[in-house]
Amino acid sequence: MKNNNIKIKFNELVIQSRTDNLTKIREFVYSAAKQAGASKEVIEDIILAVDEAITNIIKHAYKLYPEGKIFVKIKYTAKIFTVVITDYGIPLESSKVKKPDIRKYCRQHKIGGLGMYLMKTLMDEVKYTSVPGKYNQVLLTKNLNTSSR
Repeated sequence: MKNNNIKIKFNELVIQSRTDNLTKIREFVYSAAKQAGASKEVIEDIILAVDEAITNIIKHAYKLYPEGKIFVKIKYTAKIFTVVITDYGIPLESSKVKKPDIRKYCRQHKIGGLGMYLMKTLMDEVKYTSVPGKYNQVLLTKNLNTSSR
């Protein structure tokens, strides 16, 4: 008989919408990913994707309003690592975010604007949910046995 018991671990952090909290979030994600048994490369991918998501929330959802709350919940099994980030700011209109032309982007020496592209490149799944007037949520999922490199 097979043992179908899957152990799921949870960690949660609540921060205010300030860029000086990014270090705290990176440390939080690093600690959980290390506990999950992720490789160094996978941990780096996850941290960068979460960093981009949080930065977008600070800049765009809360428009740099420092008192906005951001909820970061991590759950993982031996194979899958998921970060759920929830905010109560301005909803993201994901349909308006187009995949960038990286060559053109580099030729124009642009700064910023690659956050969503990076998240989708680094993670195995990126899912946005927005309930106008209620909340916004991004779900970042990574198979612990893969790397974007």
